[in-house]
Amino acid sequence: MLAAGRALRSLKDPGTFWHMVWPALVASLAWLFAAVYWWSDVVGAIMGWIEGWPWVGGWLTESPTVAAVFGFMVDLTVAFALLPLIYLTSAVLVSVIAIPLMLERVGRRDYAELELRRGGSNLGSAWNALVAAAIFVAALLASLPLWLIPGLGLVISVLLTAWLNRRAFGYDALMLHADRDELALLPARLKQPMFVLGGGCALLAHVPFVNIVAPAFSGLAFVHFMLEALRRERGGAGVEVLDRRPERR
Repeated sequence: MLAAGRALRSLKDPGTFWHMVWPALVASLAWLFAAVYWWSDVVGAIMGWIEGWPWVGGWLTESPTVAAVFGFMVDLTVAFALLPLIYLTSAVLVSVIAIPLMLERVGRRDYAELELRRGGSNLGSAWNALVAAAIFVAALLASLPLWLIPGLGLVISVLLTAWLNRRAFGYDALMLHADRDELALLPARLKQPMFVLGGGCALLAHVPFVNIVAPAFSGLAFVHFMLEALRRERGGAGVEVLDRRPERR
């Protein structure tokens, strides 16, 4: 909640707000263009794959009603699948370009006392984002048959996006201020709260109009969350945040 509140406060900065908007606009236009030109091909390929299933293929051939129902479900599945793909593309742009720019502004304003130890780099951020994107797409494709079950696609989308947020933005938020040890240690200790934060931000991707800035807002919230955790770690006040056990005397 502290990280989300600080992220909202950071939106008062015009430069930060612009970096919240442009990645989603670019990603949305790119996938809208892809949908216009390849929608029929993708739906046709999926229907052809379903027709090869035992028993189901016969129903589709013999009953136009069943074929129409399956066709509608496939259209709906492809439409819902566009949301995480748009989010993924926007998240990669945020991770590689927007967060490094926002991180400097936020760091100077809210965490000026933190020493810059530069344990990460822009190259490391780009590599981390690409690996996370590849795993995300593989998991998304593997889960597509489950998306035909009403409601399950939304749950899978939120869980995958929560993981993506944690994996991509956890590195980006710390790359300037943390050293190599802190960069490895903090995300490992904070996996659960990072996943909760990532899941909360993932839900925003399904809220109309808010979803435009959801990926960048998620990145900004992770910046505040991880830098506050780093500040408490270095200041010795991070017992509650890092869930450490007290040392025996």
